[in-house]
Amino acid sequence: MSVLLVEDDPSIALVITAALEAEGFAVSVCDSIAERDRLLAQQEFSALVTDVMLTDGDGIETIGAVRQAAPAMPIIILSAQNTLDTAVRASDTGAFEYFPKPFDIDELARTVRQAVGNARGKGLGAEDAPVDGLPLVGRSAAMQAVYRMITRVLRNDLSVLILGESGTGKELVAEAIHQLGHRKEGPFVAVNTAAIPAELIESELFGHEKGAFTGAVARHAGKFEQADGGTLFLDEIGDMPLDAQTRLLRALQAGRFRRVGGRTEISVDVRIVAATNRNLEPMIAAGTFREDLYYRLNVVPITLPPLRERVDDIPALVRHFLHLAAGEGLPRHTLDDGAADLLAHQPWRGNVRELRNFIYRIALLIREDQITRAALEPLLEQTARIASETSGADLDQAVRHWLDSHQPAQGELYSAALAAFERPLFLAALRQTQGNQLRAAQLLGINRNTLRKRLTDLAIDPAVGQR
Repeated sequence: MSVLLVEDDPSIALVITAALEAEGFAVSVCDSIAERDRLLAQQEFSALVTDVMLTDGDGIETIGAVRQAAPAMPIIILSAQNTLDTAVRASDTGAFEYFPKPFDIDELARTVRQAVGNARGKGLGAEDAPVDGLPLVGRSAAMQAVYRMITRVLRNDLSVLILGESGTGKELVAEAIHQLGHRKEGPFVAVNTAAIPAELIESELFGHEKGAFTGAVARHAGKFEQADGGTLFLDEIGDMPLDAQTRLLRALQAGRFRRVGGRTEISVDVRIVAATNRNLEPMIAAGTFREDLYYRLNVVPITLPPLRERVDDIPALVRHFLHLAAGEGLPRHTLDDGAADLLAHQPWRGNVRELRNFIYRIALLIREDQITRAALEPLLEQTARIASETSGADLDQAVRHWLDSHQPAQGELYSAALAAFERPLFLAALRQTQGNQLRAAQLLGINRNTLRKRLTDLAIDPAVGQR
């Protein structure tokens, strides 16, 4: 068995050659497209391992010629251009696998062995024309794992569950799956299931007939019908009420549904992508999320890393957001290295969303063309000071003060503390949202029905935030 390795970095080529020879392969090495084509014309190889950027051009752009010459030969693509666009371009060639640099050399060797054993060369995707990538920014190892998972679901209709903290970009990943996939000509319909009142969620998802309930003055097509032929994105699926979960599961299992008040069953062709910032497994154990719905949605999980796990991506994200801000009419800025380093070492508890909002703010407030560390420091201090008013040392002091002034019975400290702090927490959320219960529930990270019940239990007037 023989492998053709096309790699213009001699040290990387040496390491890969040694690993493949240890697997029993005979390895031929070259560093250019021209030499690759010459060797392929002379000899039949069991597999091709190729870098993207070669001495005489882009290795991906010429894969089509390789496919014509050796359609059954599996291809493994390596690249230091670690973007979603590169991963998708690799997928569109029908490559067996794509490895962003740096990669695990043992995993590469095992993959070549598997590719030769399969002898299909179609591991990543179909042989469609390349498509442009979306602005998912980042080349960290954590984001490379996300890109590779995205490429695996582009040419199929498997349900995807996107997991991650608030602000990590779950909807953007859902849009990427749609716009880069084979359903890109169809509609992309997003619905925040946490933002819909429980009594209206079935109507929003499945539609209703005229007269089905008070206020139903005309027939309404629900999100499923609107997404026919495309993708339906169910955001914050963990906040969906149990009754609605049951109806959703029934529709997914049967592939059909009825509008509220309707008699005719409707079939649609929809790809489901769901997302949540919650850990659904404890919710299943607690009986607040259906286990069968979880398995129906969680066919392919994609976990988005929090920003603290991809710190190396922050400078690129900042420059990206500055570019977007300038495109929306804000002053154009550049970023010096000191400012980039300072931003990379901030906590960003709100993840990419918080970073984006802060960059738009400084794009408006900083007058100089170049953003420096000195210009950023007072703005970051102001942000930290505001945050500390409701967290950190102030909260720690409040807890210690409560403990000093209360003497709960043995074994009841935890429940007593929760009871004592829940009421002011709910009051603060209502005041911050001016009494808007939907926004207060979203701020607290709970379902609006749960908020209403707790307000009743705690004897809190919902209008308190409007005073």
